[in-house]
Amino acid sequence: MSEYKIAIIGLGYVGLPLAVAFAEKYKVLGFDINEPRIAELNDGHDHTLEVEEDLLKSVLNGKEAGHGLYNTCLVEDLADCNVYIVTVPTPIDGDHNPDLTPLIKASETVGKVLKEGDIVIYESTVYPGATEEECVPVLEQKSDLVYNESFFCGYSPERINPGDKEHTVKKILKVTSGSTPEIAEQVDNLYKSVITAGTYKAASIKVAEAAKVIENSQRDINIAFVNELAMIFNKMDIDTVDVLEAAGTKWNFLPFRPGLVGGHCIGVDPYYLAQKAKKVGYYPQILLAGRRLNNSIGPYVGSQVVKLLMKSGKVVNQSRVLVLGITFKENCPDIRNSRVIDIVLELEDFGVNVDVYDPWANAEEVKHEYGLDLLESADFDLYDGVVLAVAHHQFEEGLLEMTKKGTVIYDVKSFFPKNKVTSRL
Repeated sequence: MSEYKIAIIGLGYVGLPLAVAFAEKYKVLGFDINEPRIAELNDGHDHTLEVEEDLLKSVLNGKEAGHGLYNTCLVEDLADCNVYIVTVPTPIDGDHNPDLTPLIKASETVGKVLKEGDIVIYESTVYPGATEEECVPVLEQKSDLVYNESFFCGYSPERINPGDKEHTVKKILKVTSGSTPEIAEQVDNLYKSVITAGTYKAASIKVAEAAKVIENSQRDINIAFVNELAMIFNKMDIDTVDVLEAAGTKWNFLPFRPGLVGGHCIGVDPYYLAQKAKKVGYYPQILLAGRRLNNSIGPYVGSQVVKLLMKSGKVVNQSRVLVLGITFKENCPDIRNSRVIDIVLELEDFGVNVDVYDPWANAEEVKHEYGLDLLESADFDLYDGVVLAVAHHQFEEGLLEMTKKGTVIYDVKSFFPKNKVTSRL
């Protein structure tokens, strides 16, 4: 392929940083079905805060130089591209089953404009085999082209860490793969041209898919282990963080901490691998045990706060508790699959009046996703209990001083010194 014209399908936390990285060198078309998102980006603003405005505006203005970014929601605008990179979300449904709907719809969109010699690369997290078993048939049906004869595919799993300004897309080593040896080399070289951290060419598309799904499954299982330790040590009246710091003096001890496990990857990926495992006749035990335990942490925290309220002499169903943070991680506006909601619901089940304050989250998104009305500001004197659920930097100073004497303070993130809080996970 003599000249690349790249389309990025899906301009969220994954797609936009990738589009900007490629746009510094290539002609890039950013596509998303969300019209307000397209308008926002073309005005040079990214509400996810993954791309700085100066950088975004620079690639938007670079089109006349033979590279740059143009964003659209019109399918016909994709027709001139020859490389399509799909970065749509792959969520789970209410029963924890993988939901491939966005991926299938994106494949249908690409299939409508696919031409002879084009390459379709998937970055969305899937189970091993999904690209060729689920996506390729859609591409063939919509395009009337033949896989690995008329068009080709690749898989290069995303490794975006929302809110992380150190490990940005260019600085994270990229796994690549292709549907033929020649395409694998071409895909690898394409990414290598913009990823300064380098690339790793996997043996096949299935290997690359499997590598992605186990990266976060491994983290999920390790966090589940320390979450279980936290529950055990709580019954023994031992501070978990003290134990982990002592054990961490051994050179090969893994530095995981207890906490809520949400977000678009760690709390989702194991279900993708588990479903595929069941289809091939194996019922995964450790994978799903880790998921069950991590999903229990929010309700566990809520019940611990209720016990602390009772011990401090508060009438539980007359108590007011302030939950600090609703995003799935600190210093990031991403609310996807946040498990803070589990704390809120558990407290409400006990009749506690709960308010939530988060200076990072978008109030409309929180209302739509979780049915919660965020506070615009917080008066700490009004509350019998405060739960530090997300360690935003705004909470670092003043919180302890603003709480009245006798307020129950539960620190999920071990953000504060243990002698300054009532209890911590």
